[in-house]
Amino acid sequence: MTAPGILRETGTKRLISIRGLNHHFGEGALRRQVLFDIALDIAPGEIVILTGPSGSGKTTLLTLCGALRKVQDGSVRILDIELRNAKSSAMGWVRERVGVIFQTHHLLDALSARQNVALSLGLDGGISRAERYKRAEAMLDAVGLSGLMRAFPSELSGGQKQRVAVARALVRNPSIILADEPTASLDRKSGREVIELLQSIARGQGCAVLLVTHDNRILDIADRIVTLEDGRLAAFASEVAMSAGNMLQAFARLQRSGNLRKHVQAISSRQYFEMLEHMTAEFQQYFRVFQIGSREALTELFDTVLEAITLKMVDAMRADRGTLYLVDREAGLLRSRIAKGEAGKPITIEAPISRSVAGRVVITGKCVNIPDAYQCEFFNPEFDRITGYRTRSILCIPVFDSDHNIFAVAQLLNRIGEEAFTPEDERQFATFAEAIGVILASCLHLRSSFTKPELT
Repeated sequence: MTAPGILRETGTKRLISIRGLNHHFGEGALRRQVLFDIALDIAPGEIVILTGPSGSGKTTLLTLCGALRKVQDGSVRILDIELRNAKSSAMGWVRERVGVIFQTHHLLDALSARQNVALSLGLDGGISRAERYKRAEAMLDAVGLSGLMRAFPSELSGGQKQRVAVARALVRNPSIILADEPTASLDRKSGREVIELLQSIARGQGCAVLLVTHDNRILDIADRIVTLEDGRLAAFASEVAMSAGNMLQAFARLQRSGNLRKHVQAISSRQYFEMLEHMTAEFQQYFRVFQIGSREALTELFDTVLEAITLKMVDAMRADRGTLYLVDREAGLLRSRIAKGEAGKPITIEAPISRSVAGRVVITGKCVNIPDAYQCEFFNPEFDRITGYRTRSILCIPVFDSDHNIFAVAQLLNRIGEEAFTPEDERQFATFAEAIGVILASCLHLRSSFTKPELT
């Protein structure tokens, strides 16, 4: 990721190039400057997310890039057209080649989905009505609305309306897409679908994308993330550090007082799921952009966090024990990362991938649910003989890295009060495993950054 304000010197033509941009509202005593010395480049096919608090100037910068507002001071070059002091014809030419997606869909209620999209092509007198509808239908099909061409906005869900808005913005094959909080009015699932759709189409068409958002759940689609603070571009790391850092400081305080495990064990399952969702998003961004000095201390903290949430996983899933294995393919082994024996004492376990239940997960890539361990050909009873523990039921699930490779296996033993783990347990366990994978990958990343990689 390139730091904001540092101009990328490449051979690729920039679709957006900004230098020394300043902007203000009002005059005289009421004059208020909102943008200060902005410098930013965006290349074809690049997705840049713009974050920052409300009132920091994000929408103003977006409208300047879209030739929707006059440039007062500095240089804004869009598609190699200088917008400062540009003639109205040049401004219009740029606007025709920029697709804008707003926070709300702004569809016309009296028009169908097809008509709303085709209306965007009506500005070009050289396209016949039949051709406009043909292009509108093709774009609606591309956004997954082929069966709703003639539906009116009142007949569409929020996510479907925003898909129509995306189709309307893209039907002219724009060179630049400007999106202002496109997921703000959508639920998590709909928002993710819309943003992945926008990402896919933008990549395919080679558009430059500048997207304003407060939604931390979609930051992973960006090639770069820049932040506006009080009208100035600032390093995104500072904002992430503020959010994730507050969470980590709270964990650190609990860790120092010896209460972290107790705190995690005490919260409800619903609160735990909410915490995992928030923690996963924060950790992903934290390690993507933030450099920290005391990595040893942070690694120790994350080890404790990982152990605490693993223990909570065991509790929430009503299991007797839980183990988190790391995969060592070169040695053909699974090595325990988190494992507890009698009285909660840490133990170390090694199991061959070729001859273990957890190893079957690595080999098949699928969840393994064993109702009776001693009837399973892959179960090795040797550990039970050594420890005196009696394994009955086993539930194992793969943990994937960012490249969707299995790098760990989460395992639960002996469903309390039940003979076996249920299909619903499998679904819930998968949710835990996804979050644990992100945090585990973060821990391993920290370790490898200042010492030789270790699996145990």
